[in-house]
Amino acid sequence: MKILMISDVYFPRVNGVSTSIQTFRGELAARGHRVDLVAPAYPGGPGDEPGVHRVRSRGVPLDPEDRLMARSQARTTLQALERERFDIVHIQTPFLAHYLGIAFARRQRVPVVETYHTFFEEYLYHYVPFVPRAAMRALARTVSRRQAAQVDRLLVPSTAMRDKLADYGVGTPMQILPTGIPVDRLSGGDGRRFRAQHDLTPEDRVMLFVGRVAHEKNIGFLLHAFRQAAERSAGLRLVIAGEGPALPGLRELADRLGVAARTRFVGYLDRDGALQDCYRAADAFVFASRTETQGLVLLEALALGVPVVALSVMGTRDVLEGQPGALVAEDSVPEFAQAMLKVATDDALRGRMAARAAEGVEAWRAGPLAERLIAAYDEVLATAGSR
Repeated sequence: MKILMISDVYFPRVNGVSTSIQTFRGELAARGHRVDLVAPAYPGGPGDEPGVHRVRSRGVPLDPEDRLMARSQARTTLQALERERFDIVHIQTPFLAHYLGIAFARRQRVPVVETYHTFFEEYLYHYVPFVPRAAMRALARTVSRRQAAQVDRLLVPSTAMRDKLADYGVGTPMQILPTGIPVDRLSGGDGRRFRAQHDLTPEDRVMLFVGRVAHEKNIGFLLHAFRQAAERSAGLRLVIAGEGPALPGLRELADRLGVAARTRFVGYLDRDGALQDCYRAADAFVFASRTETQGLVLLEALALGVPVVALSVMGTRDVLEGQPGALVAEDSVPEFAQAMLKVATDDALRGRMAARAAEGVEAWRAGPLAERLIAAYDEVLATAGSR
């Protein structure tokens, strides 16, 4: 099968969409399928990658990490690809990529699927705060309905996201298809090395957040909860691994709360080395996002035997439900602080959670989920062929 993917974001921009695309492309290629990807070029970004067609881009106002593809060059790139005969188009993002992908699919007369990765109803407000929140929610719902109506199938990463879209009035067939994780690669790591590098003692109890340091990740909530928990446990430490637009404000918040000396902002870490060291150094993984459509980092932590303390909201519900390695906290700073403190100070509880953390992670393996994606493509192609 020949698949054309198109996205407004890809590595070196680190986020869940980039990870999902890379994971599925690799798994599909391993199964003999060809996947071409059209995505933005980034200043100082990586060189040529087989099958990835980079499009000149410019910065996005109010969101310096992202890029907007040049429409004219994107069209030229897609026109060149029309010499190939693709079986299906898979759109990954709802911006320029959506409209270019729809037009390409219609010209080639092939079906199109789209993955709804992001809970835009809550996401957009953080980047356009001068527009009333209700107006941004209404806009996100209207655009989502209209775009969904243009594709043959909508792939969603979690039950909660499917239900939200159904509430919007989306009538397009939807299928729950989360991104898998490479369980076999989630091993190793030297927690002692990481602690030594970041002035953390063996006796410290390390709470860890990994992810994009963005407003919608609710990291400020974690800092407030950490302050309350740290008042009752002198050895508590918080590590925030990642970068993003919220980082300067969070550094200032840590200072105002009096926990700057007990907080480590360590930036992005190499996924094949330093990040695994970071996970291994943690006594618990903490996560408070209310907008997550899946929560891949929760699965990574659990696969590496790190107990999780998290809110069960939106897509994280599917990951956390029935998970013995996770403690679900109430959505309040005092309750979250209490849950954090409980795992940090109760060695027996933490040990039991760590021992069972990997249970259930097998269901999220990348390979079987890629097989489900191939089956979805086949079903869409069969339906299109019968019309």
